[in-house]
Amino acid sequence: PKMKIAVRKKEERKKKKTVSPPTNMEAAFKIFEELKKEWKANNLDKVGALLPKMKIALTQMSFLPNTEQPPSEKELVLARDALEIGALWSVKTGATDAFERYISQLKAYYFDFKSLLQESEYMNELLGLNLLHLLSENRIGDFHTELERYDCSLLSNMYIKHPVQIEQFLMEGAYNRVFMSRAAVPSDSYYFFMDILLETIREDIATCCERSYTQLTRDGACKLLLLESPADLDGLAKEHDWKIENGVVYFAAHRETSATIPAKKVIERTLEYAKELERIV
Repeated sequence: PKMKIAVRKKEERKKKKTVSPPTNMEAAFKIFEELKKEWKANNLDKVGALLPKMKIALTQMSFLPNTEQPPSEKELVLARDALEIGALWSVKTGATDAFERYISQLKAYYFDFKSLLQESEYMNELLGLNLLHLLSENRIGDFHTELERYDCSLLSNMYIKHPVQIEQFLMEGAYNRVFMSRAAVPSDSYYFFMDILLETIREDIATCCERSYTQLTRDGACKLLLLESPADLDGLAKEHDWKIENGVVYFAAHRETSATIPAKKVIERTLEYAKELERIV
């Protein structure tokens, strides 16, 4: 009996030794499966709690590959798909800063490792969302810089074409066409940045109205501000301290004090600069 017990203990020790702990890839994949499950179920709070864990797991792999270690295709796909969920989650929760960070990380997988990976089904949607995000923040220069990175074939894609058309409307000053384009978004995820952009445009129009008019009819103000109903005008009027009486909108007066130019000092400094230039020459 004692011999049998000793043999069993040895076998149990061997089993314990042979059972290896899960690899980094397996641990990350397990978290990703849970993340994907909660994302499909639209549990945004749980997705937000899982994303930091997913990032920590990715740092143990080729999360951002370098030249020292050759990237694994499985690891690249896992990291890319997890980052895409993070970017889409950021849009749904209104976390614009987080969205920008996720997009900057995804660019490595979309462009630098394009030859190693199959094209993601969310790539065009997220690249278009990034363009729309830049427009909503009035970052026109960054918009064109970003657009230069894209292949010409992408310009005909509906996700990319939509923000490109909006940028053209903005340059033309055709704000009504920008507002109309909200009804033609290629995905529901575009509504978030579209609403930010439209609100920014409406604020610019409101400022112009204050500078250009002392009063307008209620219907005329709604038409200029591209509001759907006169009721929407009440909230905007409170924000800008406008008065509405008897169907007329009275804009708050903006008096601009004329800045006096110290002509004498300007002339003296200009002459000093001229003398210094003569000495240098």
